[in-house]
Amino acid sequence: MRERYPQLDWKTTSWPGVSLAFLESRPDGSARVLIAMQPGSSYPAHRHRGVEEVFVVAGAYADARGRYAAGGFQRFAAGSAHHPVAGPEGALLLAWAERGIELLEGRPEGD
Repeated sequence: MRERYPQLDWKTTSWPGVSLAFLESRPDGSARVLIAMQPGSSYPAHRHRGVEEVFVVAGAYADARGRYAAGGFQRFAAGSAHHPVAGPEGALLLAWAERGIELLEGRPEGD
């Protein structure tokens, strides 16, 4: 999915198949970010310190609450948590996270 926007500064993450392109980052942890997820990859389980809003630009992802396809918009309340997993088509997400997130699972070995 990230190949759709090669002009962005994509960062490879510790989670296989997940890349980030920060559009804005603030000292309090707030961020506007594009998240590219390869088919079947997952973003780590996390809790939202503030409100998180996610727009599905392309593809789809799912969490315990349901499946979200291209054009879908979700708003997660401060304190809520989830574990996004990309669908078989992968996912490209535009996320706004106020005050950042708290990871709920460890980083892969070797980090």
